[in-house]
Amino acid sequence: MTDAISQYGRQGQLDNSVRNALDSKLAAQAKAPVEASTPNHAASAADTKPSVAKPGPDVLILSDVAKKAMAEPSFDRAKVESIKKAIQDGQYPLDSRRIAESFMAIEQMIRE
Repeated sequence: MTDAISQYGRQGQLDNSVRNALDSKLAAQAKAPVEASTPNHAASAADTKPSVAKPGPDVLILSDVAKKAMAEPSFDRAKVESIKKAIQDGQYPLDSRRIAESFMAIEQMIRE
């Protein structure tokens, strides 16, 4: 069965010779330059050059909330530095029971 829009399934039905011819035709079309369409009118010598479409710049428009979120740091740099220092000094308290419970909770979420 072949999908009417994408022709999915049809490629498998074509024999190799037809498939190779189709592939070479598509490759030739992909290599052809893209030209802008112009109306049919009498052209001067300067108008005979084919014009090639040039891509424009991409534009990204952010909402005010997104701008505010990106402007603010997502972490407290001073707190991170104090934790780093405490770890280096061996002064950062670790609760092995709490860590184990957190791992168990993650494991239960994965199993579900």
